[in-house]
Amino acid sequence: MLGRGLALYARTPRLLLLGLLPAVLVALLFAAALVVLLVFLGDLAAAVTWFAAGWSPGPRTAARVIAGVGILGVAALIGVLTYTAVTLFVGNPFYDAISRHVEGDVPDEVPVGFWRGLGRSVADSARLLAVTPLFGVPLFAAGLVPGLGQTVVPVAGVVTGGWLLALQLVGSPFDRRGLRLADRRRLLRTRLPETLGFGTATFLCFLIPGGAVLVMPAAVAGGALLAQLVLPSSHPAAAS
Repeated sequence: MLGRGLALYARTPRLLLLGLLPAVLVALLFAAALVVLLVFLGDLAAAVTWFAAGWSPGPRTAARVIAGVGILGVAALIGVLTYTAVTLFVGNPFYDAISRHVEGDVPDEVPVGFWRGLGRSVADSARLLAVTPLFGVPLFAAGLVPGLGQTVVPVAGVVTGGWLLALQLVGSPFDRRGLRLADRRRLLRTRLPETLGFGTATFLCFLIPGGAVLVMPAAVAGGALLAQLVLPSSHPAAAS
């Protein structure tokens, strides 16, 4: 689905290039936040490993390095999800147009006013972001465990991020049908392998420097394709 979304660049370059504009603007803000995080990373790592202050230099440094990696991992998870939410909000008209291009006409579309629809979208995104620390904090704690933090935790983080990212990217098609966040969760669980495949592939692309900007419009298109897969009233995709 992500690959089919990327293929849209060749067929509708103007539409997807418009989708790059909000992605670039938001990426500049997040790049500044990343610089600030990197500047203070050493202090943050020392703060969360306060218990190692009296250790000998070698073990203390190792603990702080592991903590720093864990902080970056959690920041990546939160950053990708927050970046997606903010970009979808800023570029809503562009991404809604991409989603509509993929889906075509929806017979069961529920008319929702602009402001009401915007409010519902913001509320659903806020709920998704609110649960992120519930995943991030345990992953960070597990990341401090040698071995586990360098093997299982990164995989769990990517899969978790992929699931949450997929929930965000199917927002427009579900909103057109008057469906909310709970409906997204319920229906995406019915096609969990496809959902996690799409979500984790997109999440990994977003971790590549510049990847989030270039892939964002294609990810929205892929989200529309995923929505068509799980929605009972799905129709053949325009991008198929």
